[in-house]
Amino acid sequence: MKVVSKQNNSHMCLICGMDNSAGVRGQFYNMEDGSVGGLFTFREEHQSYPGRVHGGMLATMIDELAGRVLWVDCPDKIAVTMDINVKYRKPVPYNTPLKGRGMYTERLSRAYSAKCYIMDMDNNILAEGVAKYIILPVEKVCDASLDEELDIYVKDDVTEIDFGENR
Repeated sequence: MKVVSKQNNSHMCLICGMDNSAGVRGQFYNMEDGSVGGLFTFREEHQSYPGRVHGGMLATMIDELAGRVLWVDCPDKIAVTMDINVKYRKPVPYNTPLKGRGMYTERLSRAYSAKCYIMDMDNNILAEGVAKYIILPVEKVCDASLDEELDIYVKDDVTEIDFGENR
């Protein structure tokens, strides 16, 4: 699927923060169908049992994908998680390139739901989840503006992400 544009990264977010030494430093893209795509690699620091990514990190990535769905069409708004449900399908190895996808399942004026997937590069679903969000004014969520926190643009050559046919 074609990438339309790339979303910015933050400084300290655990998933997208470029200044967070323990972070994943995931990259996120606005896709041609209105979904969000992500490319990322968990590292050994993100493990639970040796060789496996901690389930909490997978839930956090699902949460990030679902949150970034809003930024595909409303990059100046912010939302916070009200509910998240994650289903773990297969063990996820660290130091392996992965991809994610999130899309709206319901959209209201002040809330939305999103379905998200974490996949390996062969499009096997490793984890999936549904999250519900409430859209709030930025000042009720944090003391910095989105422009100040999400101001890192990491240039790359990604123009397509293959999500397979069943998502």
